[in-house]
Amino acid sequence: MSTQRISLIGVPIDICQPENLENEILEILARPGTKQIIFLSVWDLLKARRKGEFKDCVKSAALVLPVSKSILKAAKFLKKDIPVRYNQFKAIIQILSILDSHYKSLYLLGSNKKTLQKAESNLHDTFPGLRIVGRYVGYYPKQIEEAIVQAIFKAQPSLVLVSDGIKDKNCWAYKRRNSFSSSIFLYYKDAFGIFSERIKRIKEKTFDRGNEIFVEIAHNPFKIFLIFPFIWFKLIVLWYKLFKR
Repeated sequence: MSTQRISLIGVPIDICQPENLENEILEILARPGTKQIIFLSVWDLLKARRKGEFKDCVKSAALVLPVSKSILKAAKFLKKDIPVRYNQFKAIIQILSILDSHYKSLYLLGSNKKTLQKAESNLHDTFPGLRIVGRYVGYYPKQIEEAIVQAIFKAQPSLVLVSDGIKDKNCWAYKRRNSFSSSIFLYYKDAFGIFSERIKRIKEKTFDRGNEIFVEIAHNPFKIFLIFPFIWFKLIVLWYKLFKR
């Protein structure tokens, strides 16, 4: 295996070098059943420590890729092997490029009609070898869901890219995992917004410095209160350093 899984304060995280991602994706595709790739932030990591559906969802994921710089710092502090940090949008581009080069298929789920149509058009132009076998908007009424699940099951896409407007987010596929046969599911809230050019992606310099939280606070000032769970995260890491062996 080209990927190594570590446990960081009780949460699984995968170490996957970018040059090994293609082999990893193809290996995951070859496995039967519903598979998931999860982008894990420090806030998700804290959530995954608690008992519940999200914890089980992360634990069962085929690939858990860290997106927060603090996760890497914590791994180093605890003398663990240090994972590779992924920029979500760049990782999605890399994954779609892999699927494109192997003539795989894609299903789009989420966002509103206008954004979804524009995103699909741009994806079709950028990845001509990638077959888009279906799409459905987010914010849908509950009675429509069974038809969406059946459509995905029948289309059997290589990847289902899930964006905004899906209430269960990462847990959408996990809750319905017995309804699908072979697809990979990947959730990223801003995916279709960026592909449709409605949302600007975070600058690479900002991401590399670990300053993306300040961009989020600029858009939503209430996110300043994330300082409290961040302090809690630091205390948990320190506790593991002092008392866990």
